[in-house]
Amino acid sequence: MPKNFAVIGVGGYIAPRHLRAIRDTGNQLVAAVDPKDSVGLLDQYSFDVKFFTEIERFDRHLEKLRRGPEENRIHYVTVCSPNYLHDSHCRLGLRAGADVICEKPLVINPWNFDALEELEAETKHRIHTILQLRLHPALIKLRESLQQSTEQHEVELTYITSRGPWYQVSWKGHEDKSGGVATNIGVHFFDLLLWLFGSVNGIKVYHSDESRMSGFIELEHARVRWFLSVDKTDLPLSAIAGGKTTCRSITVDGKEIEFSEGFTDLHTRVYEETLVGRGFGIKDARPSIQLTYAIRTAEISPKDDLVHPLLKK
Repeated sequence: MPKNFAVIGVGGYIAPRHLRAIRDTGNQLVAAVDPKDSVGLLDQYSFDVKFFTEIERFDRHLEKLRRGPEENRIHYVTVCSPNYLHDSHCRLGLRAGADVICEKPLVINPWNFDALEELEAETKHRIHTILQLRLHPALIKLRESLQQSTEQHEVELTYITSRGPWYQVSWKGHEDKSGGVATNIGVHFFDLLLWLFGSVNGIKVYHSDESRMSGFIELEHARVRWFLSVDKTDLPLSAIAGGKTTCRSITVDGKEIEFSEGFTDLHTRVYEETLVGRGFGIKDARPSIQLTYAIRTAEISPKDDLVHPLLKK
């Protein structure tokens, strides 16, 4: 039987991936909220979505449904709001008697997990998050191959995703609202590194500003040089020549890991796994949030031979 979904932040950049996932898993969107009313995309999915621009009215509607017939109740609340509102909106979903599927990062600060875990226990409902790189076929294959050895690997992570001036003006450009570059654009990759190579033994941060960060992480089975940027001037010439605005690269022991394809349906894959009880919860999300918080609050280290090549320029 189809599940009823409600979406918080339906007017945002990432929401369409969740809307497609809800539809493609055979479920139905019945309510949505966003402070902006430019949400005509809802008609691509249903003409029967109750839409609100105020979270209080949305909350009241979910409460009315919770007290009504079982077939009308919300089973899942999807959270696509700005990062700093995620934990608040997860609590709203749990209190509405629903499970929650929250876009990354689940929280900005690791201590925010504690109250969410307590509320999970009180409500008997779960919070799930989107760690979609763990479901990428090429990366699953890589992990399987890495588990065959215990050697220390040399890894280089580069992620440059061009953003215009709007980025710094929006909530994404405010560290207290987005968590900064490491959390907002890097958390998926840091989760991936932990999933592939084990726990953190030490970190260094060589550079940090509103547009880029770079550092070094020593993991249980890898030494990682990393570079993250939203500045288009950091793109390599090969990417610019090809008309690309994003550069995504991971090398392991000098070998490039090809995973540029296969991203379009990963949210749907996460929904499929979540709906059958194999989703990613707080326990899965906590290590990468602890790591990004440590990176965000670390003192800047002098550059040494562990620095990422792009930072040497």
